[in-house]
Amino acid sequence: MQKEMDVAKRAKVIEWLKTEVVDHVSRLFKALWEGSTTRIMDSLASLMVSSYILGRRLGISYRDLDEAVLDKLRKHKQEGHQLEDWYQDISTLEEHMRKR
Repeated sequence: MQKEMDVAKRAKVIEWLKTEVVDHVSRLFKALWEGSTTRIMDSLASLMVSSYILGRRLGISYRDLDEAVLDKLRKHKQEGHQLEDWYQDISTLEEHMRKR
């Protein structure tokens, strides 16, 4: 009985985190519409936190997620992503993550 309750609780937490991610995206879009830098930053930070925690609940460590992000950035650079070509955003983010 206890194990079944634990599985149900885990599933419920994952579903709740998924709704949190959607809610933070919605809040981000509203903040963009309003032009509030403070709310944009808050929404982005909340989205990132929820994403990391959702990953952890799904069995992905924070370190592994960081590595996956770095791998994604390297791939974008190799493929000539437009944001890298235009603004060097990919390289700048990669450098930031490596310095942490």
